[in-house]
Amino acid sequence: MNKPLTYYQEHLKIYQTQVEKLYKRMTALSTLRLLVFLATGFGIYLSFEYWQVALLIGAIGIGVFVFLLSKHTDVKSQRNFNKVLVDINEDEIKIASGDFYDRDKGLQFQDPNHFYSLDIDLFGRGSFFQFINRTTINEGTEQLANALKANDIDNIVLRQEAIKELSTKPKWRQHYSATSTLVEVETPAKHIINWLQSYQSFLPKIMKWVLLVFTLLSILILALTFFNSMTNQGLIGYWLLLGLIITGLYVKKTNILSSKTDKVKDTFRQYALLLDLIENENFSSQLLKQKQQKIQLDTEKASNIFKKLSRSLDALDNRNNIIGAIFGNGLFLTDIKNSYRIEKWIEQYGNKVKDWFEVVAFFDAYNALGTYTYNHPQFIFPKIDTQGVVINAQSLGHPLLDVNKRVDSDLTVENEQFFIVTGANMAGKSTFLRTVSLHIVMANVGLPICAKSSKYSPVKLITSMRTTDSLTDDSSYFFSELTRLKYIVDAIAKEPYFIVLDEILKGTNSTDKAIGSKKFVEKLVASNATGIIATHDLSLCEIEKELDDVKNYYFDAEIVNDELHFDYTLKEGICQNMNASFLLKKMNIV
Repeated sequence: MNKPLTYYQEHLKIYQTQVEKLYKRMTALSTLRLLVFLATGFGIYLSFEYWQVALLIGAIGIGVFVFLLSKHTDVKSQRNFNKVLVDINEDEIKIASGDFYDRDKGLQFQDPNHFYSLDIDLFGRGSFFQFINRTTINEGTEQLANALKANDIDNIVLRQEAIKELSTKPKWRQHYSATSTLVEVETPAKHIINWLQSYQSFLPKIMKWVLLVFTLLSILILALTFFNSMTNQGLIGYWLLLGLIITGLYVKKTNILSSKTDKVKDTFRQYALLLDLIENENFSSQLLKQKQQKIQLDTEKASNIFKKLSRSLDALDNRNNIIGAIFGNGLFLTDIKNSYRIEKWIEQYGNKVKDWFEVVAFFDAYNALGTYTYNHPQFIFPKIDTQGVVINAQSLGHPLLDVNKRVDSDLTVENEQFFIVTGANMAGKSTFLRTVSLHIVMANVGLPICAKSSKYSPVKLITSMRTTDSLTDDSSYFFSELTRLKYIVDAIAKEPYFIVLDEILKGTNSTDKAIGSKKFVEKLVASNATGIIATHDLSLCEIEKELDDVKNYYFDAEIVNDELHFDYTLKEGICQNMNASFLLKKMNIV
């Protein structure tokens, strides 16, 4: 069994050491660069009378200076990369200690109309999403949230294998995250995709030959001028002016293209690096190989294609250099050339970018799932059995609870079986409902679950646990609850769901509540539904005597030495010890 905390602690030290070494190299290169600059200046000063020697010293000095500057930039990039890896490992150590409440809560993904996302602490402070999220790009974050909300019961084994494989690649996952973190993306991927798919070229196809002929003629004129072979020495000036006029014909549209590409070039640079990591990794699971093949073309790698565009975008972005703009455009039509290359790229690959972006986001999301799996080697992947019981789990617990305080339960739920769970306040009913719900959600995603063993027949989840009133919609609490229950009834009429209910019909009086709850549960059982309802209403337990598919379970509470004691253990039967009056008295409320 792997020891994730040990891995993070060891690699934290490794990357911290690397950061220190690289900082020293950066300092040394900076010092050396300064010495070269001073030596070059001094050498030119001493040999100023011999201009050939001074020129040679200057050329050599500039060459060495540029080389050292390039090395300094490379070392700085390596240092920044290792600094991110330090942050990643520090974060994992921090999260392992239970400190993760400052991370993204995913509140933007909460949806009161969703099957279950609002009820089971999937998003929000202390939520499952906040605990597992390691995504580094917005599209990956969205894909992770969508995976948790998908309610998808198909291809679970494929997802399990993919997550299991990624969990064995901690170094690759961290390098992927670090690479992604280093680039700040200004424009969302979906905006880039829409722009590429709707882009209309402004340069005619004949421009390819115009550029070639014009460049060749420019080289010829420059050569003739250099060797004094041209009779009309003013021709080069007229030719320069002609090039600027041709460039000027497209300057407005080139400016528009430049403004668009300036916002996306960092995105393409980032995605090129991430695609390169995906392409060069060996995957064995079917789903990961499918995603890898999605970015592979017969002729060239997607990462190389992205790098080509990135270079053209950078070249177009450098057009603001006044000297380069005049002579580059006047002699070689550089703005038009770069725009033409970009337009040809869009024409050839614009429709494939969506797939490439999707694959990058997929790996970003699945790296988070792989990290969660790696961090919990004691958790198990449920055995998928489409013909067996819905859930047959031993020592099932809530994955976010402290292992030293958590009380696990054995649970077996047959198909079309309905549990009524009673219990005192704070005895563990709601936690149990969320534990069962998370088992279903996590199993459907393909994640390992907090249990010693589990056999699971895939089923979609639907819940009603946190209904609220709405001043905006002018709806009462009771009406909101009825709307939610109607939503459940309509859903189970179309396909099977595992239903989880917590104290339904709270918005009405106790007599109506008892009658209504009984009729609703009877309707669910008659529709062959499977699920669990938690309630304080002991009269609801009478249904067990009337319907074979209904079973009673409870969580107990005891008063020991004038103190309330909970064992948080699921037991078969009906709860007899309620604690509301005891708590009112204990807290001097009554």
